[in-house]
Amino acid sequence: MMELDGSQSTALVEVNREERNYHPLFSSPDAEVVLAAKNDFVAKASVYFRLHSHNLKTASGFFREMFLLPQNSQLDDGVFYLEEDASTLELLFRMISGLPIPQIDSYDTIDPLLDAIEKYDTPGPLSVVRLLVMTPPLLGQPFRLYAIACRFGWDTEAQYASTQTLSYDLYDKEIRKYLSRLSSAALLRLFDLHRLRREGLRQRLNDPPFVSGGLATCNNCNAVIDYHTWRELKYKIILEMDVRPLGDTILEQGLSGWPEALSCWQAKCVQTGCSRALYDKVETLRVIRECIETLPRSITT
Repeated sequence: MMELDGSQSTALVEVNREERNYHPLFSSPDAEVVLAAKNDFVAKASVYFRLHSHNLKTASGFFREMFLLPQNSQLDDGVFYLEEDASTLELLFRMISGLPIPQIDSYDTIDPLLDAIEKYDTPGPLSVVRLLVMTPPLLGQPFRLYAIACRFGWDTEAQYASTQTLSYDLYDKEIRKYLSRLSSAALLRLFDLHRLRREGLRQRLNDPPFVSGGLATCNNCNAVIDYHTWRELKYKIILEMDVRPLGDTILEQGLSGWPEALSCWQAKCVQTGCSRALYDKVETLRVIRECIETLPRSITT
């Protein structure tokens, strides 16, 4: 086997450096810090980034501390090898460097980016992501927004997301995968909100001006009347609040089309010659709407 002399060895190192796959936005030879993304298992190669140390130290607490440490043989080739993939690092370095940010429309992109932001202690990019998650289409995934907002202590965003979850059933199996990402405290606050709305409406429906749902006397003929239709409608309303605590389906379709509701609006005193309507539909709808609108709409912080 032929041995290489010193000049040949150096030349090979230089060729290897020239062959590095630098990201086109981060390839300036004036930038003195070289960082490598995790290998792309398809291309079987790393993407390299050149950045100015000043930018890294200014934007990142992690790199600021790192550059205070003595640099020795741990960096034989002068490269910092990072654990994140190239697409995640590109977004982070764009934010650090003040470059345009492409549209981000998936939490599958946001989640690893936030992991990197947290790991490298970069508050600037974190503030950018905080703005991004409040834009479409990311707003359409309230459970993922809620998880991120609770993780980073964003109270306004957490309250907004909690309100959007009122359209969902927390016991739905499709929702479980999102709930599993929450801390115990965040999960309990969400369950409390949903429960408070259901129980709050249940209590209001048992209070005046609503009838009790038991036996009573007709105001017109003094005959005994049974408000069982109201009991059945109340039960249906509470079941619906359990499935969709927002309450919009109760007001928009339920009280107009449910069999239990129709039975209520058609109920009359059974005494011959009386036939008084037992319930005032218009007034009942108005009061139920008022009750739902006064229920808590977001978690407390």
